[in-house]
Amino acid sequence: MSSQALSTPRRAGAPGRTAHTSRTGSRRPIGRIIVGIVLAAYAAVSVYPFLWMVSAAFKTNAEVQEGGHLIPHHPTLQTFSDTWNKLDFFDYFLNSVKVTVLTTVLVVVIYSAASYAFSVLEFPGKKWLYRLFLVLLFVPGVVTLLPIVLLESKLSILGTHWGLILPFVNGSAPLAILMLTNSFNSVPTELREAARMDGAGEPRIFSRIYLPLARPAIVTIALLTAIPTWNEYQLTRISLNDPHSYTLPIALQTMQSSNVVQYNSLMAAALIMVVPVIALFLCAQRYFVNGLMGAVKG
Repeated sequence: MSSQALSTPRRAGAPGRTAHTSRTGSRRPIGRIIVGIVLAAYAAVSVYPFLWMVSAAFKTNAEVQEGGHLIPHHPTLQTFSDTWNKLDFFDYFLNSVKVTVLTTVLVVVIYSAASYAFSVLEFPGKKWLYRLFLVLLFVPGVVTLLPIVLLESKLSILGTHWGLILPFVNGSAPLAILMLTNSFNSVPTELREAARMDGAGEPRIFSRIYLPLARPAIVTIALLTAIPTWNEYQLTRISLNDPHSYTLPIALQTMQSSNVVQYNSLMAAALIMVVPVIALFLCAQRYFVNGLMGAVKG
């Protein structure tokens, strides 16, 4: 009797829980549908300017000014040819490649070595110096703009590409050191100790063990350095005065400020500028995601 009395409430309560569960389950698909609609609308609004840029690059200037349609009536590649050849766009492209590649290489080489030191080596003031780099993450770049220009003027590098590369390398220090140090901290210390027992020095341990294991973080830092450097306008506009040293963002601004704006040429130039960034990200997407996940875990 007692066992039946104890078991009866459980059977009586089961339908209530099942009904509640079914109501909760029925609400979830509706919520997901609403979220999906909102995200789809946001994606459409975000992608439309890019689609308009691609469409305008394949139109004549007259057709661009007509507006009203995304698909070109008479698509042409002549705009790209004129933009690339007649506007010295290839020279601007090479200048951007030079600044971006040198900046990215220096950031990876310098700050991977610095992060290795912060991770595994011991030296006076290590913790305070590391914290100083972290504090610099919260300093707006515009605050340092005037000191950078004055310093470059005294060093006689203002108006040169090195006047862009060195500030870009310096500005990438806080984030690069934070991410790479966290990545190096996740490497098991037993690997370093085993290498030391085999007679390996610090340079060999760094290059043969730590760098390969930190590849996702290194690729992530390379992307986070290359893309902003490729698109940088503010310091470039202030620093560069010689048209022969202009990078792509300045070339686009020059085209836009001309008396008669050729919108198809402007959009073709913008597309030429965007395509390398998209291709770079797609090629390194897997490493980029893994690097960000490792940084968050660290």
